[in-house]
Amino acid sequence: MNLSDGEKTFILHGVEMNFRVDGREREDYRPMELELDVVSHAFGSARLRLANTDVLVAVKIEVDTPFPERPMEGKIEFFVDCSANATPNFEGRGGEDLAIELSNCLASAYSSNEALDLTKLCIMKGKKCWKLYVDILLLEVGGNLYDAVSIAVKSALWSTQVPKIKALNVDGSNVDIQVLDDIHSCTKLDTPGAPLMVTLCKIGEKCVVDPDVAEEQCSSGAVVVSVSKGNISTILQTGTGSFHPDTLKDCLKLGVNIAEKLETVLLKTLNEIQPNQDIGFLK
Repeated sequence: MNLSDGEKTFILHGVEMNFRVDGREREDYRPMELELDVVSHAFGSARLRLANTDVLVAVKIEVDTPFPERPMEGKIEFFVDCSANATPNFEGRGGEDLAIELSNCLASAYSSNEALDLTKLCIMKGKKCWKLYVDILLLEVGGNLYDAVSIAVKSALWSTQVPKIKALNVDGSNVDIQVLDDIHSCTKLDTPGAPLMVTLCKIGEKCVVDPDVAEEQCSSGAVVVSVSKGNISTILQTGTGSFHPDTLKDCLKLGVNIAEKLETVLLKTLNEIQPNQDIGFLK
């Protein structure tokens, strides 16, 4: 999508007047639809549609060896796949840089035990642990990827079931693990601290949340704020523009407030979803 100067001016003036092209105010999100357990062979999964942005997340679990410096912790790893059908920009190797940036941002946001208590994934100190593989597939790109991905990841982790250990057989350096046969005897992950990302897009002298593709083209810069339990865990600046220190401070404060509101609505929605049901929220 290439906007003319007139279209960009129209969008800029709308943001200045707190009335965006689609009728939203600066702090409003577009409608979302969330669906859980959509991948049958995964331990947890979620699909989030944020207007024209469509993200699918699946969580797989394997037995691994803890890091030597963290013998009492499990592991989590993020992998992002940019489907060539999501946007023409992803054709060939066009989505590689974005995939790496998203993966690194998620890894940074989840690096603290405040975000996800990895000690609960430890099976045997220094020997065995559970490793979470969080696979993220971008099906369609309609703006505001970071927020959509973070919501989908948190939802998938919320639905993830960790198998319970039945027995451990230790023979020297070999550890044999037996899990309970009952697939319903699993433990849910503790995800209250799983961070949510809020993208604050600067258009003119104002910042908006949940920018669409057109608004992203009008932006002089953007800040992605990752918030966990009311605290900022990661800050990422995108685009080529700069922020005045006072503007940045206001953006970060706004990001925390928006993330807390989003968290409340999301948790309420997750608890309302029944099996094989998709539900819309923030409409």
